[in-house]
Amino acid sequence: MARSGSPLVETLVIFAVVFVLQWIAALFSVGLMAGLFVLAPPLEANPWTIVTSVYAHENLGHLLSNSAALVLFGWPVARATTHLRFHAFFLATGAIAGITQVVGTGIVGVATPVLGASGAVFALMGYLLAGNRLSDGLASRVQVSPWVALGVFVVLAALITLATAAPRVALLAHFTGFLLGLVAGRVGVLDVPSHVRRRSV
Repeated sequence: MARSGSPLVETLVIFAVVFVLQWIAALFSVGLMAGLFVLAPPLEANPWTIVTSVYAHENLGHLLSNSAALVLFGWPVARATTHLRFHAFFLATGAIAGITQVVGTGIVGVATPVLGASGAVFALMGYLLAGNRLSDGLASRVQVSPWVALGVFVVLAALITLATAAPRVALLAHFTGFLLGLVAGRVGVLDVPSHVRRRSV
């Protein structure tokens, strides 16, 4: 039996609670806030930030923009999967996107600390694009090798990432999240039989 409540509403509530906790922590010390919520190198120093950074936001504008994008792209995905799968996908893709941002920028220069849900939101966007009925229909008509499909996904993720480029934007996290979402959507990792799908979103 499906649980009551919406994974979208729950995620938005987590956003709000974490934002309040960030504000309280910052009252005591900016360093305390960063140590609890900002994913930064070395990753093993504050491993909990791999999780908390996904739900934390830099300011109110950042929170509101990610919340709006979550509702826009997450609503159809949440309706097509289970409660648990939605939350696991959101957290896993957000964490991987954040880690990629920190490690990737460290390889090419100075590692960039990161916080925010945009990696996970981009994963939802990618999943929605690659995992819908139209995409399934096109894929069944045009047979390509998995490597060609992956190449197309990489190019598409790069284009979407460049389209969202702006100062202080975690481009590697956006790219990684979107690419993960595309691959997950193509594979159908969130697919469940229609009789167990969530009804209230």
